[in-house]
Amino acid sequence: MSHRPTGGPAPVRVGVLGCADIARRRTLPALVACPGTEPVAVASRTPVKAGALAAEFGCRPVTGYERLLADDGIDAVYIAVPAGLHAEWCAKALSAGRHVLVEKPFAVDTAEADALVDLAGARGRVLMENRMFARHPQHALVRSLIDAGRIGEPKVLTATMAMPRRAPDDIRYRGDLAGGALLDVGYYPIGAAVLLFGPDWDVVGAVLDHDDRLGVDTGGDILLRSAGGVSAHLTFGFDHYYRAAYQVRGSAGTITAERAFTPPPTLSPTVRVEGAGGHTEISVSPFDQFRAVAADFAAAVQGTGEWAGHLATSLHGVALTEAVLTWTSLAPQPIRRRSGR
Repeated sequence: MSHRPTGGPAPVRVGVLGCADIARRRTLPALVACPGTEPVAVASRTPVKAGALAAEFGCRPVTGYERLLADDGIDAVYIAVPAGLHAEWCAKALSAGRHVLVEKPFAVDTAEADALVDLAGARGRVLMENRMFARHPQHALVRSLIDAGRIGEPKVLTATMAMPRRAPDDIRYRGDLAGGALLDVGYYPIGAAVLLFGPDWDVVGAVLDHDDRLGVDTGGDILLRSAGGVSAHLTFGFDHYYRAAYQVRGSAGTITAERAFTPPPTLSPTVRVEGAGGHTEISVSPFDQFRAVAADFAAAVQGTGEWAGHLATSLHGVALTEAVLTWTSLAPQPIRRRSGR
C-alpha cells in the first residue's frame, strides 16, 4: 500500500513504458512504496500486457508508447524496454517534455549518451539511469573501510556478476536489440569499479565469449588499471552459477561484499574484513535500493535533489563499456567462438 504525504510537493506522476520483468518485480513496487512517486499508467504495444500489468498496480493501461508520452496526466516516464531501444525512447520522452528514469544502460555508446545528456539539458528535464545497486549503503561502508586504512593500500578489485543461461528466446539474446552479457550483467562489475575507485580507468585487457548461434556475447573478462594504481579483474556472464560479489584486496587485508549487486530488500548483506588481526563480519541493515532510486528521481524532478552526479557516473560506465568493445574488436580473442547449444 502506498503512503503519500499530506503536505509538500505532489508526488511525481510516472508512466511506465514497457512491461519488462524488472518493472513488475522491483521497480513498480518501489514506485508505489515511495512517497514521492505515483505510477499512474502502464504502456505496452500489446493491450493485454498493458492491461495485466496496469491492473496489478492500480494504473490505467495505455496501448502504444507514443500515446503514453502524449498523456498530460504524467510528469515522467520509467523506460523498461530492451537496451537497444533505450536511447530512442529516452529522446522521444525528453522531447515530449517528460522527465526520464530509464533502465540500465541508458545508452549503448558515448555518441548516444552525449546526445541524450545534451537533450535533457536543452529541455530542462531530469534524465536518470536506474543504477539501483549504487544506492545500497554496503558500498559506502566498503569505501569508508578503505579510507580508514583497514586493508592498507588497495591493490586489486575483483568483481563478478554472473547467472545461469536463460531460455533461448530471452530478450538478452537479441543482438538486434543490444543484447549480450557485457551490456547486461557486465554493467555491474564495471559500475563497481567506478563506484569504489572513480572513473579514471584504462582497459588493459578484455575477452568476450561469443555464441555464434545466438549472435551475442554470453560472458567475458575485463582487466582494468586505475590512475591510482589499482588493478581490476571483472568477470560476467550468462553461462555461470549465480554470483554477484566483489572483493578489494589491499596491502594489509581484504574486504568482501558477497551480495553486492542484487540483494533483496529484506536481506541484511554482510561485508567481511580480513587482515593480520583476524576477520570481522559487518551486517548491513536491509535496504530497498530500487525505492532509493525512486526517491532520488522524485527529489530531482521536484528540485530538491541533484541528478547531474548520477548522470556523470552513468556516462563513465558507458565510456568504459565502449572501451571494452573497442579493445575486443582490435585484440585477438583467445576464447573459442562457439556455435551454441
